Amino acid sequence: MSLPPGFLDEIRARVSLAGVIGRKLSWDQKKTNAAKGDYWACCPFHQEKTSSFHVDDRKGFYYCFGCHAKGDAFTFLKDAENMGFMEAVETLARDAGLEMPERDPREAARHDRRASLVEVMELAAAFFRLQLRAGRGQEARDYIRRRGLAEATVERFEIGFAPDTRNALRNHLEGKGVTLKAMDEAGLVIVPEDGGAPYDRFRGRVMFPIRDTRGRCIAFGGRALSADARAKYLNSPETALFDKGRTLFNHGPARSAAAKRGALVVAEGYMDVIALAEAGIDHAVAPLGTAITEDQLRLMWRIADEPVIALDGDRAGLKAAERLIDLALPLLEPGRSLRFALMPEGRDPDDLIRAEGPAAMKAALDRALPMVELLWRREVEGAVLDSPERWAALDKRLHTALATITDQNLRKHYHLALKERRKKLILSSQGTRKDAKPFWREQTLGARAPSFRTAPPTPEVKSSALVRATGREGEARGREAVLLLTLISHPALAERRIEALEDIEFLCSDLETLRRALISACEGHNAAEDSSAWLEMIEREIGESPLGRLMAIPQARETGFAAEDAGEDVAEHGFEETLARHRAVLALAREIAEAEIEMTQGAGEDLDRRLETVSLRHFREAAPALPESDDDESHLAARLARASESKIWIKPKGRRG
Repeated sequence: MSLPPGFLDEIRARVSLAGVIGRKLSWDQKKTNAAKGDYWACCPFHQEKTSSFHVDDRKGFYYCFGCHAKGDAFTFLKDAENMGFMEAVETLARDAGLEMPERDPREAARHDRRASLVEVMELAAAFFRLQLRAGRGQEARDYIRRRGLAEATVERFEIGFAPDTRNALRNHLEGKGVTLKAMDEAGLVIVPEDGGAPYDRFRGRVMFPIRDTRGRCIAFGGRALSADARAKYLNSPETALFDKGRTLFNHGPARSAAAKRGALVVAEGYMDVIALAEAGIDHAVAPLGTAITEDQLRLMWRIADEPVIALDGDRAGLKAAERLIDLALPLLEPGRSLRFALMPEGRDPDDLIRAEGPAAMKAALDRALPMVELLWRREVEGAVLDSPERWAALDKRLHTALATITDQNLRKHYHLALKERRKKLILSSQGTRKDAKPFWREQTLGARAPSFRTAPPTPEVKSSALVRATGREGEARGREAVLLLTLISHPALAERRIEALEDIEFLCSDLETLRRALISACEGHNAAEDSSAWLEMIEREIGESPLGRLMAIPQARETGFAAEDAGEDVAEHGFEETLARHRAVLALAREIAEAEIEMTQGAGEDLDRRLETVSLRHFREAAPALPESDDDESHLAARLARASESKIWIKPKGRRG
């Protein structure tokens, strides 16, 4: 509707911006000077610990020096409360004690009609709640009990029951003076086109009211109690009140909770949202029976910068994720993206919570993957990359996806992230992913958050002189044993630094088994509080004493900082140095393997400079810190020098072929 000139200015003059914003924020008393109209607080639009959100109450303007959000009272209500512009005007006009100007008659009629339909929907919601408590609601109550929903949750989400009769709701509403036309417009009854008798749309279902951001009932979702029902879940049709592509279940409450937590979880359906709330995760929403739309995605981003999409662990859930990636890529901005929490195969959030408890669900959310990782896995999972043409096809698919990102700087960072993954894939798989597990099954609930793991060692790396072990314990085996023994000898250090072992993979299979057992034991037990029980867990996992296995390796046995009687600071310093050296040597080995691949592919003469650089790095980074063995890897430089001098990758002049 059009507003008369000066009306908005009159609202601004009467309403204190600090008063409007102060209902949502707590002012920083050290920086705020109310006498001068100068207010400071932590920004409501991004997470921060220091106050960078400034309000100039005299000018009626706010600005955040952190995220650069800015505006006036109308803008604040639109962005912070997810209101439409006219809704913000009406709210502030009431605060100012002003009457809204006369509306266009047609607009007034539409507004009044919507208000009337809301009243009808509220009557229906009250009826469904009453029926759940009545005698014929026993089956619905049994279903709710089987789902493990507490009474407080039933009341919080206003869960009800639609009796399995044709006219229970219709008769009730007619008794309240509601016309059949209003019931039809609200989507509560079905009027057959052949002139048959109208009947209730929802029958024999557990009912869930769907409310807009202002808390008004605008639609319903119903879960069938009978296995013979045509549709397990049924939502209201689109009406003057309800646009399912622009509505999120639990939007209003989740928005308030997300403002405190700085996060938003997106589940597939309303039963998942309710189960999450039962588990203490009350900042969750869900679309309504359709794939997430662009409008819904924008609504999510107005609540949180990186919503976490909690996917069902089935093929349909992964297909939905793939579609969502394509929808989101063109809309991404710096700081605004999505993360994906993958459920175990065949489970949804509700299943996981009921089977393993809230902690398992929270752990799954903590391990959410960034969108770039899911994009990469989508393109390479199941692909056989055994020819230049197939590699080129992969590159083309990735290029096509990245081309849809409109922000140039963000597109550049996506390109760099995918380039790094491509390089690791070349080195780790040598061109095939045919036997790889589907990516949604690679992540188990026993693992922690993905951390761009070091690529598993390739056969070329394992056979490299840099990491090869001989009859006596090799340098690589010695380092791995020292790392493990240091943590086992110092449980408190293990508690603090166990994550350092998660992003590398050991070359020696028996020590790799021990590494995994050590990580698993730290996840399930406090090593520092009860080291004996902790060691027993590791021993059960590997079938022998971990100390016995490690003390049989000379370099571990002879390293002082790895011993139990070494000081904590000494042990930690030695652990960090050994870990850094181990990572450096593995990186060198991978670089050599990559260079050897390039040699066979006819790389240019600049490869000699690269090999010489690697040689120098070897002397600098791989100096022995552990007790020396006969196999100290010092011959690597000679190998590199010979390769550099002979330039074996350059085709001799005159040779044909």
